[in-house]
Amino acid sequence: MKKLGKIQTLAIAGLSAIALATPIVLAQNGVGTDNGQQHGQWQGREGRSGHFGGGMFRGLNLTDDQKSKLQQLHESFAANTKPLREQLRAKHKELRQAESGTTFNEALATQKLTEAAAIEAKLMGAEFQLRQDMLAVLTPDQKAQLEQQKQQREQRREQFKAAHGAQGQSQQQQ
Repeated sequence: MKKLGKIQTLAIAGLSAIALATPIVLAQNGVGTDNGQQHGQWQGREGRSGHFGGGMFRGLNLTDDQKSKLQQLHESFAANTKPLREQLRAKHKELRQAESGTTFNEALATQKLTEAAAIEAKLMGAEFQLRQDMLAVLTPDQKAQLEQQKQQREQRREQFKAAHGAQGQSQQQQ
């Protein structure tokens, strides 16, 4: 029973690693591109970008200078994190190869997941720094507007949860 617990733990860790890495891999592979441009690059139009900028800065009336700075930040991020994304892809490939055998090698799987987690942590740190750098480009008014939008999204999310939570409970009682 104890061994089953370890396997379950490794499976959950593996799925978590994949869930965290998926947006990164998709961004690098160009999934969701627009007219052949790399996913996540600023398109020169407000509200048209990938992972960090599109929804986040929609409606903030960014100046051309701000858009240019944000694009430079994103391009720099993509270039600086490319080696990490490649390392992460290699670790995931090694993990898939390790699990393809007929016997489960717990030590190898744990090692590969630990290595991948360290790389993912570095990527998450770089993403956090990118968000901070992007926010630094905004004016105080734009930051206040962004905070207001965030609060509105949270209110809508809570309303959605309340509405669907009530539906789910009534369906369970029937």
